Amino acid sequence: MGNRAPHRTAIAVAAAAATVSLTGSAALGARNLLNGQADQARQIIPKSWDVPPRADGVYSPAGGEFEKWHRGVPFDLHLMIFGDSTATGYGCVVADEVPGVLLARGLARMSGQRVRLSTKAIVGATSKGLSGQIDAMFVAGTPPHAAVIMIGANDITKPNGIGPSARRVGAAVERLKRAGAEVVVGTCPDFGVITAIPQPLRWVARSQGLRLARAQAAAIRAAGGVPVPFSDLLAPEFYRAPELLFSPDMFHPSAAGYALAANQLLPALCRQLGVPTDAVAPQSMPSRTLDAGALLGRVGNISRLWKRSTGVPAPIVVTAS
Repeated sequence: MGNRAPHRTAIAVAAAAATVSLTGSAALGARNLLNGQADQARQIIPKSWDVPPRADGVYSPAGGEFEKWHRGVPFDLHLMIFGDSTATGYGCVVADEVPGVLLARGLARMSGQRVRLSTKAIVGATSKGLSGQIDAMFVAGTPPHAAVIMIGANDITKPNGIGPSARRVGAAVERLKRAGAEVVVGTCPDFGVITAIPQPLRWVARSQGLRLARAQAAAIRAAGGVPVPFSDLLAPEFYRAPELLFSPDMFHPSAAGYALAANQLLPALCRQLGVPTDAVAPQSMPSRTLDAGALLGRVGNISRLWKRSTGVPAPIVVTAS
């Protein structure tokens, strides 16, 4: 996937927040431990250099190749994607694996309409970047009918604060709603599945991420959007089949991981747009391995959820495999 450099994460700063109740040598020791583990993680987790595949254009209900959009090309629904590297599909090899493409194809198939896909998401973005992405939307043309946001992980690794990060997501949803778009948001994922982050730093990052997911969900609902709790819906499957659901960097999802996420976002998106969801079929989950059958079998049914870690009710649960 091209040249790599150490991932310039600041998880250690977020982790240090867990030591605020400690004093003296205990606090110093905890900070030194967590900072050391963050340095270790930087050597393992690669920095995002590659450009994800792009396939913005118009998708037809019949499937097939997308049509590049330009003035005069008709479409019925406009779907726009905002957020971070997961929203761009970082780690995918071809465009058909990108979550935005999966959503556009699925929405076109289920609605029987032509769906235009536009991507404003940026690799490495935090909640601070959402306002700029929405500004770019207004500059580019008329607002979309629907928007999907995937954001949160970088707000933990920077960090940007739980409350401020959640409020920025809520503000983004409110702006999009005022512009006439239906909004679905995939909230902060579960850092507990990333084994490249050592313990106890992983536990601290996971705790911060779950707090952010709860705060995001509240802000999203208050603004009129629909939160999809990735930490609840996806983490059990990532724990069970990491070799299938992670890309080679073991930090970003693989094509199968993105398909799993799209399976959760698509029904919520259809419901918001008034598209019948009874017949929503899950996307296929391509594998990086030749022996895909055994791995897909391990993914099982996502309705067999572990105890909810965020307390956020899942709006819709669909089959993952």
